[in-house]
Amino acid sequence: MRITLEEPLNLKETLESGQAHRWRQIDGKYSGVIGNVLVHIRQSERTLIIDSSSTLESEDFLLKYLRLDDDLEHIYAHINKDERVRTMTERYRGLRLLRQDPWECLVTFICSSTTNMKRISLMVENMSNYFGQKLELGQDIRFTFPTSEDISNTDEKTLRELGLGFRAPYVLNCGKKVQAGDLDLNTLIKTPYTEAKEQLMSLHGVGPKIADCVLVFSLDKLEAFPIDVWVKRALTDWYFPNQKPPSNQDLLVWANEYFGEYAGYSQQYLFHGRRLLDSKPTD
Repeated sequence: MRITLEEPLNLKETLESGQAHRWRQIDGKYSGVIGNVLVHIRQSERTLIIDSSSTLESEDFLLKYLRLDDDLEHIYAHINKDERVRTMTERYRGLRLLRQDPWECLVTFICSSTTNMKRISLMVENMSNYFGQKLELGQDIRFTFPTSEDISNTDEKTLRELGLGFRAPYVLNCGKKVQAGDLDLNTLIKTPYTEAKEQLMSLHGVGPKIADCVLVFSLDKLEAFPIDVWVKRALTDWYFPNQKPPSNQDLLVWANEYFGEYAGYSQQYLFHGRRLLDSKPTD
């Protein structure tokens, strides 16, 4: 399948910006699992070339995931409040937020607690390889992400053996609540931001940062502004220099007021830019 892009997209920066943790490069393509489909994607200027493990009925499947329905120029006009953000949106132009499956996104970001991207990917792949259904595309073999039923029917010991460590009981509890219907993640799409965040934070192991990640990366809450170590470093160094760093809550209130309804997009550009900046080797 080929898709001609009508809107800006930088596939590399989008898939490598820390939003999702199942994408890997194989022979110049990105390999990832979206729902129950293994896909290979590459971009050639304004064209996406896609191969998949099963026939895709329409391109909407991928367009929705990549949020190509977002008017990026309109969003840039709102979030380019200063030279710092403008520099990032120009440098990483076409970086888009992803619209992920809420269940997978929730479990993934519970696994993200106090660890790095490599370790997150390992935990997610371990769970998928253990519980998931096999998918094949050429020589590439991947597995679907475990369902809430899969997780609710396992035990803490198994999850710990898969590398989750202290996160195991949180993921297990989350699976049981979702499977029992105590939390319907899809209904949160239409739930106001504050209420949806409160519901997510009622889960053990889900704090403000994890909740905001789930809200912005899977539940269409573009005002959500996750604050992790990279974002806090960017905000305190670039917007509050030479003073006592504000609390995360104060930073969140400031960001929502300053960046407005698309604060989540500004967060992703600041996060990605600051992480790459700090990761560059020094002379």
